Amino acid sequence: MPDERFERGMLVRRAVLGEEHVARAQANATELTRDFQELITRYCWGEVWTRPGLERKTRSMLVIAMTAALGRLEELRLHIRGARNTGVTRDEVREVLLQVAIYAGVPAANSAFAQAVAVYREMDEEAEA
Repeated sequence: MPDERFERGMLVRRAVLGEEHVARAQANATELTRDFQELITRYCWGEVWTRPGLERKTRSMLVIAMTAALGRLEELRLHIRGARNTGVTRDEVREVLLQVAIYAGVPAANSAFAQAVAVYREMDEEAEA
């Protein structure tokens, strides 16, 4: 019997992070990580991201702020890249990171801005190719 939450989660995960990223994550899943991949798909993407209380764009900006504040730079990079799929502009990312500077500290925002610059540079190079 298919798990409806998992299926909803895969749809949202693909829409936000991109088909290529999700396919790579699935292909790289091991016996050790497979259950974790299913857990985040089911609960993060299929339960929380599909709730009606916030728009996808708002959720995206919140994740950017929280991952920046926590210094989770790999996740931050992933969600800055995914923000293009949720309608978050580069200007809005800048504003989110300025909020991070005030509420989570300048060092956290400084690292986050450096990651954003690198991600946008990569995205621009990919677009030119």
